[in-house]
Amino acid sequence: MGTFSHLIHYITLKTKKLRFYYIAGTTILCSIFYLIGIWRQGGIAAGAASLRPCNTSASASGSASNKPLDFTAHHSAGDLLRPPSSAVRAIHLPPCDPKFSEYTPCEDVDRSLKFDRGRLIYRERHCPVRDELLKCRIPPPYGYRKPVRWPESRLSVWFANVPHKHLTVEKAGQNWVRVERDRIRFPGGGTMFPKGADVYIDEIGKLINLRDGSIRTAIDTGCGVASWGAYLLSWNILTMSFAPRDTHEAQVQFALERGVPALIGVLASIRLPYPSRAFDMAHCSRCLIPWGQHDGIYLIEVDRILRPGGYWILSGPPINWEKRWKGWQRTREDLKAEQDVIESVAKSLCWKKLVQRDDLAIWRKPTNHIHCIINRKVFKKPRFCQAQDPDEAWYTKMETCLTPLPEASDIKEIAGGELAKWPERLTAVPPRITSGSLEGITAEVFTKDTELWKKRLSAYKTFDYQLAEKGRYRNLLDMNSHLGGFAAALVDDPVWVMNSVPVEAEVNTLGVIYERGLIGTYQNWCEAMSTYPRTYDFIHADSVFSLYKNRCDAEDILLEMDRILRPQGSVIIRDDVDVLVNLKGIANELQWETRMVDSEGGPYGREKLLFAVKTYWTSPQADEQNQQGSKTVS
Repeated sequence: MGTFSHLIHYITLKTKKLRFYYIAGTTILCSIFYLIGIWRQGGIAAGAASLRPCNTSASASGSASNKPLDFTAHHSAGDLLRPPSSAVRAIHLPPCDPKFSEYTPCEDVDRSLKFDRGRLIYRERHCPVRDELLKCRIPPPYGYRKPVRWPESRLSVWFANVPHKHLTVEKAGQNWVRVERDRIRFPGGGTMFPKGADVYIDEIGKLINLRDGSIRTAIDTGCGVASWGAYLLSWNILTMSFAPRDTHEAQVQFALERGVPALIGVLASIRLPYPSRAFDMAHCSRCLIPWGQHDGIYLIEVDRILRPGGYWILSGPPINWEKRWKGWQRTREDLKAEQDVIESVAKSLCWKKLVQRDDLAIWRKPTNHIHCIINRKVFKKPRFCQAQDPDEAWYTKMETCLTPLPEASDIKEIAGGELAKWPERLTAVPPRITSGSLEGITAEVFTKDTELWKKRLSAYKTFDYQLAEKGRYRNLLDMNSHLGGFAAALVDDPVWVMNSVPVEAEVNTLGVIYERGLIGTYQNWCEAMSTYPRTYDFIHADSVFSLYKNRCDAEDILLEMDRILRPQGSVIIRDDVDVLVNLKGIANELQWETRMVDSEGGPYGREKLLFAVKTYWTSPQADEQNQQGSKTVS
């Protein structure tokens, strides 16, 4: 018992000694590290000066102990940028000579004359090379005014904005355009509908159903001033109008100034910049396209972009030639032969002629190719295209082969999937997504994207009061549309959106956009757009500059945006913060008013928003220009 007691005493004593050594060692080490810290901060004196008491008097003014802890962000996207110095604000991108006020780089008349005139190839896109790019701002004409608001603009626009009288003389008897004092008026007439586009559309509506929502997207080839598309908007039908830049000066420019969707374009040797199965209806009213020539290649291209069951409408020569041949100053035999060729090509495409009444003829594309495959034994041409992407349409050569529709198992099945009627079509999951043909894009992704853009648009309108003002904007451009969510969120506003899908995008989604009942085009933003200056009131660019990094200069893309943006129009650029910091400096050189804000990701997210407004300025008055040469005022 005594031995056990001594053992307990020994262990207790040993433990106390070890604990003492541990405490002493810890104290010595802490002291050593403390002295080293003071030494690194500048010595004992500096260390003493830096000491602060843990507690201060409660009565001390501004006491830190009395302040609540603040965890909110004290910096925003705008703090990333200091006000630009006077050197930065210096104009490095001066105004161009006034002669460039309607410059369209890829449809420049002087450049086009260098190319083949056969099949109108010289009127296709021919863009300047890098060394030819203008490094200046395209000037609006003297007297340019804020555009007339929609729907008044459908009837008239300011003459100063599109100062051309050529069409008013050439088409004087066809009710296209009139000049009345300071305005250009559009009575709504056309070559084949001098009584007005509304009367003409009513006649079409008696032949096919335009009101039940099954027809939503249309294309007008050789559109003139786009009165057909302008009046179809009353039927909830959205039309892509196009015509070449030719002797009918400014026809597409008139259309855009009116607030009607349009692009410069021509059926020549390359595909139109739209995906397959895009349009519910195609139209030609004396558009002067030789439909039966070149093995029917132009009708073959219309077939590619027409949806299964879509309609092709033709008025003008040779339709109703029996009554009109004298007025057209052509022989009966010539006109009959032309119509016979058109009928033959249409049959070879498996189209069915629905009706011909007076000046109108309407054909319908089949809903699938089950019968068409069988009748290739009768119609040897055109053969079905092999190993071809039907949606590829950027500088893609047209071929005299028939674009095959997706496979169908039953004659009543609609190839590629049936579309909902408008307006349900806008939010219904598009067939291209439900079929799984777009990698990484599912029905769930589509639904979330639609909801996301509703929230983003709401946020945009809190920053851009002009976007929030109903009727302030009419023509909108989305430079990187993805699934068309931005345009879909604007459906209740009195606007239309040109949805652009960059050809460099990882997934080609333009077909989805058309299946939603929206319109758009392919575009390479290292090149100019096929449109006139001052086309759009508002431009949205989501991740465009990140996409084109190391592909072309951001300065050139911004200059193109400046060219096609109307004075006092707005821009929203969504991108990485480092990209936007660089863009803001260039935008200042363009004399845009800019500000950066946080996106919905908050102050810690790398994605930011750059808001900009193009300032108002014009070319100098003519007499001032004569005195000062090409000098412009801004």
